[in-house]
Amino acid sequence: MFAGVSNYYGDLQDEWFPSQGYKPNAGVFYKYFMHPRVGLRFGANYTRLTAADSLSSVAIKRQRNLRFETGLFEVHGGLEINLLAVDVYRAKVSPYVFAGVGVFYHNSFTDGLNGEKVYLRPLSTEGQGIPTYPDRKQYSHVNAVFPIGGGLKFFIGKTLMITTELGFRYTATDYLDDVSKSYVEMDTLFAYRSQQSVDLSFRGDEVQGWDGNYPNYKFQRGDSKSNDWYWFGGLSVAIYFDAFGNVKDYWQTKCPGLFGNR
Repeated sequence: MFAGVSNYYGDLQDEWFPSQGYKPNAGVFYKYFMHPRVGLRFGANYTRLTAADSLSSVAIKRQRNLRFETGLFEVHGGLEINLLAVDVYRAKVSPYVFAGVGVFYHNSFTDGLNGEKVYLRPLSTEGQGIPTYPDRKQYSHVNAVFPIGGGLKFFIGKTLMITTELGFRYTATDYLDDVSKSYVEMDTLFAYRSQQSVDLSFRGDEVQGWDGNYPNYKFQRGDSKSNDWYWFGGLSVAIYFDAFGNVKDYWQTKCPGLFGNR
């Protein structure tokens, strides 16, 4: 089992470890080691992600004044490598690294002008799915993710494994936060969607001192050159299932001399 905190890095949050936005996460995992240094890992995690321009240190982002939140469910598989050979009779402590691939589901939302919960994808805030902008396809709720990271593991006795881990997730989408490219014409957005789409595509008019001008068509709204990230950090506790065919049993069968004097 895994538990810890998570955060997001993208168009609404340009710091990896900001002073805000941390959410709890929890998950389960299974690891199978073919060798004391090399194993496979599979896991599932759930968390929430959130960010707001109002908390940014960048003035132009505070003027944009966008915000989002989402629940996020992830499943992944990958390769884990211990820097020291870890098993019952070998190293009890080791740093490790991992990399893999997975998929995640999200459905980002924000608060409406009256405080109501509004899902962002149907609003097409950047013209996604509108015929006037054929190059802007509607994004998916399900996307690929590529986990990388590492940690430190501690083998307690012969059955318990405690790990501390930090894992970064590079996603295959730039719309985790519903922000990527440029603004579109407000009249077109109103005609194909709604006034709510117009209201929530740019929220600078809610900021004190707003100059009364909406961004022009194609004025930059986000950074489309890089996709969004999120990360997990925390502690895990695992049970070592020796009976499930761990490589030690293979060694005992093929090389009894290695274990005969123990």
